Amino acid sequence: MSTGWIEGKSGNKSENNVHRSLLSPPPLVLKVGRYFPTLILIGLAVNLILPQLASVETSAHVIKTMIPWAVLLAALGQVVSYLGAGFLMNSIVARVKQTIPILKGSIITLAASSIGMLAGGPFGNAAATYRWARKYGISAEGAGLAGTLPTIFNNTILTVLAISGILHLLIAHSLSSVQFFAFILILTLLGLGFAAVHWGLKNRTAFTLIVVRIAAYFARLLHKSYTPAPTQASVSRIFAALETLSNGGWERPLLGAVIFTSFDMLTLYFFFIAAGFPVGFEILVVGYGLPILLGKIAFLLPGGIGVVESSMAALYTGLGVPGSIAVVVVLSYRVFSFWIPTIIGFPIAFYLQRT
Repeated sequence: MSTGWIEGKSGNKSENNVHRSLLSPPPLVLKVGRYFPTLILIGLAVNLILPQLASVETSAHVIKTMIPWAVLLAALGQVVSYLGAGFLMNSIVARVKQTIPILKGSIITLAASSIGMLAGGPFGNAAATYRWARKYGISAEGAGLAGTLPTIFNNTILTVLAISGILHLLIAHSLSSVQFFAFILILTLLGLGFAAVHWGLKNRTAFTLIVVRIAAYFARLLHKSYTPAPTQASVSRIFAALETLSNGGWERPLLGAVIFTSFDMLTLYFFFIAAGFPVGFEILVVGYGLPILLGKIAFLLPGGIGVVESSMAALYTGLGVPGSIAVVVVLSYRVFSFWIPTIIGFPIAFYLQRT
C-alpha cells in the first residue's frame, strides 16, 4: 500500500512539474557563440565543395548572367513566405479567442527558427515561440499551440510534396536503385512516426516516458545535464495541438502553411528563371519537397546543411537541369531561404529575449 502511495505521489508530482513548465518554462538561454562558428564552417564547406560538382567557369557565367528582376522576385517570395508564417500563427492564436499581429508572428517565427537551428531543432523552435508568444500576452494554451501546430502543418505539406515527387520519379522511371531504397527508408520512418504518435494519443503516459528516456540517452551521449520537465511539457503541447486539430477549425492555419511553403517554392522557381532555365511545375515539386524533408529529418545537422543542397542539386541534375545551373540555383535559393533569415533572426532573437 505504501508503494502505491509513493507511486501516486510521484505521478502527481510529475503532473505538477509538467503544469508548471507549461506556464513558466525554463529560461531561454541564447548560446549562439557556442554553435555559430560550427554552423558557419559547415556552411562554408558545403558552399565551397558543392560547386566543384559542376564547371566553376560555367557556374560563374550563370551567376554573371542572372536576371536581376527575377532575383528580386525571389527575395519578395521569401518575404511573403514569412508573412504566411505570421498568418499561420495569427490563425492558431485566434482559436483561443486571442490575437497576434501577422507581422509580429512573422518576426517571432524568424527568430525562433534561428534558435531552433542551434538549440534543439523543432523543440528549441517551439520553446522559443512559446516564450515570446507568452511575453506578448498570449495565454499558455495559445502559446503552446503557436509553438507546436506550425511544425505539424508545414511538415505535413512537405510530406505530401515528397511523396508526390517520389511517385512521379517512379512513374517516369527516373529513380535509381540507391534513391529508391533511400526513399523507402524515409517513408518507413515517416510511417513509424505517424504510427507512434497515433499510439501515443491512446497511451500518453507510456509515450511520454519513452520520449523522456530517448532524450535522456542523447543528453548522456552528448555529456549534457538533462531535466525531464521540458520534454514532458513539449509532449503535452503536441498532444494538446493534435486534440485541437481533431476538433476542426484547421482551414485558416492550413492556408497559412500553404502560403509559407508555396512562396518558399516560388523563391526557388524565380532563381531558375533568373538562371535562364525555367522548369515545369512537376520538376520543381520533385526537386523541392524531398530534400527539404530530408533536411528536417537530419536534425543533427543545423538546418539540414549539406543534406538539402546536395540532394536537391542531385535531383534536379537527374531531371535534366544542367549541373552548373542546378548548383547555382540551389545555393542561391539556400542563401535566400536559410542563410539570410537565419542571420537576421539572431539579433531579433536577442531583442525579443531582452524586451
